[in-house]
This record gives sequence, C-alpha cells and structure tokens, in this order.
Amino acid sequence: MNDLISIPCVLMRGGTSKGPFFLASDLPRETDERDQILLSIMGSGHPLQIDGIGGGNPVSSKVAIIGPSTIPGADVDYLFAQVRIDQQIVDTAPNCGNMLAAVGPFAIEAGLMKAQGATTLVRIHNVNTGKLIEAEVPTPDGQVSYLGDASIDGVPGKAAPIALTFMDAGGARTGSLFPSGHLMELIEDIAVTCIDCAMPMILIDAEALGVSGYESAADLNGNASLMAKLEVVRLEAGTRMGMGDVTNQVTPKPVLISKAKNGGDVNVRYFMPHECHPSLATTGAVGIATACITEGTIAARLIGIRRPPLALSIEHPSGHLDVKLHYRDGKLIAGILRTARRLFEGQVFAKPVTKLDRAA
Repeated sequence: MNDLISIPCVLMRGGTSKGPFFLASDLPRETDERDQILLSIMGSGHPLQIDGIGGGNPVSSKVAIIGPSTIPGADVDYLFAQVRIDQQIVDTAPNCGNMLAAVGPFAIEAGLMKAQGATTLVRIHNVNTGKLIEAEVPTPDGQVSYLGDASIDGVPGKAAPIALTFMDAGGARTGSLFPSGHLMELIEDIAVTCIDCAMPMILIDAEALGVSGYESAADLNGNASLMAKLEVVRLEAGTRMGMGDVTNQVTPKPVLISKAKNGGDVNVRYFMPHECHPSLATTGAVGIATACITEGTIAARLIGIRRPPLALSIEHPSGHLDVKLHYRDGKLIAGILRTARRLFEGQVFAKPVTKLDRAA
C-alpha cells in the first residue's frame, strides 16, 4: 500500500448524517489538491461510491475538517464539505448542522481542547459561513460520553444529548436573511420565499407544485416532473439570491411546506437539492423555523405568525425536529438537540493526486 496516501480518519455520525472527520493538519492546504484527495477517499464519480468510503447517498457523503480556531471567541474551526456522489465535485459553500453535532466530541477527543466538567461548551467557528455555533457536549469524568437517553427521529436507539445553539444564523451564505429583497415572490408563477438562515433555501407551498407534501422521500424522488420543476425554480432563485449560476452547487435547497398533520407546527420535505432528505437537515430546520416567525413568508402565511420565545416542531419523513427560538442581545438564537457517535477510527487511503481517476 506504499503507493497510496494514508491519512488519519475518524468516521462519525452527527445527527442524521455521517462521514469522515479529519484534522485540518492531516490534509493538503491547497484547495484543489485537498478536494482531489477527498474525492478519492469518498469514491465519487460512481453512484455507489464503490471505490471509496462514501455511502452512495448525500447524507453519507459528507466530510468534516476540524482545526484550531482562527478567530477570537471560538475554540475550533469546522469546515464542512458536501462531496457529490456521481460527480467529482466538492462543495464547501454550505454548512451542515447534523455533522456539526459531532464536531465538539471530535475536537475534545482529538486534543484540540480539554473537557471542562460534566458538560463541555465547545464554541465552533463554521468556516463555510463565518457563523458561530455553541455545542454542549456531555463529558462526565472528563471524557466524551456517547451513551444516554436522548433520541432523535431518523436515528435508531438512544444516545447522549448534544445541544446546538446557532448564534445569529441569518445571511449565512449571502449576508442577507432575504437576499432577493422579497419575503415572497413569483418564480415560474409559483409563490416562493428565498431565505438564507443557516442554509440558503427556497420555501414553496407543496400544493403549488401539485403534491401534498406528505409523500415519502422515495415517491418524491421518483416524480420526474416535480424534480425538473424544482430545479428550474432553484436555478432562478440562485440568481435572484445573488449566488450566480448554482447548477453545480448544492445550495439553495428547495423545501416543500405544508400544514402539519401529526401534532407538529409545520410539515416539510427538504431537498439536497436533487434528492429528498430522509429526515431534515439541522441547518434547514433553523431557516424554516425563522421563516415561520417572519410575517409575509410562505411558511408564516401557511401556518400563521408565531412569536419567540417558542419551540416549533417541524414534521419530516422520519418524524419531528424541534427548534427553540429566542432573542439574546437583540439577535435571534436557535437551539436544536442532536446526538452523535464515534463509529470508526484508523487510516483511510487515497490515490495520489497525479493518479486520481477523473471520471466524467
């Protein structure tokens, strides 16, 4: 194996996603070289990622790169990479709030910071968006604990709770909460809300696209006309949001909104963007909840305006995800409960950059 590159790696589940975690110091500093290494590691360019450790699904083709903080007020830097599956593209524009749940535990166990009492507060600088997130990690006896009584829909069993607090998430990518300048507008005669809060998204009333919004992820993925329409809307929304041509980007994300029917406050189907999420992205939940409390948006018009402090329960294909909203120092703060688990640690092997297969 001396003709392959060996890199220390920890495979972790964060929320309803999973992927390899790396120390920034273990990867090339040059972006193109780093991305080629990640494509080789994940096996991108094949729908099953058969020649790598990717899972052949967007929720399991994610990478977290962690290092010492480069800004005041944070403990660690977290760079997220969405690695495309059948294309050799690494997108570091968005954040991932599910993978974020595992950043604190990884950072502590990697020695980037010390455990502090029964619960350790890890202040995470998301390099993708420049935003700060606080993670409360259970550390009884000075060690990370993964076992507990918390459960989240979309993950079987129970685990230790990790509380995430998103600090002032508005304008994560574009610098503006409503980057198109409108709370609601028409694209292809369809009313949408373009919002950038933790994640750039396009919110659409499901019925406007001829579906109920209660379909399974598989049924929506198999609806070719719906998927084609969503992409047309997404591309135009990207331009209006100041993001340019988003053809090869994973943001903005289309989100179908409908009224709740299982005891929650609102029902959603979140796209990644060309496949419906089996549950819901944490960052997506933050943005959806923010839209729900903003008068004039698609979400607020559908369910009625709500005022913080409050907890919103968002229904998705696997259950519910709850978001707590309140104001701190005049800024909207969003809190979400997640769990994480360390799955595997060791060495992962990549082809040297000069020998990488560059599949079309």
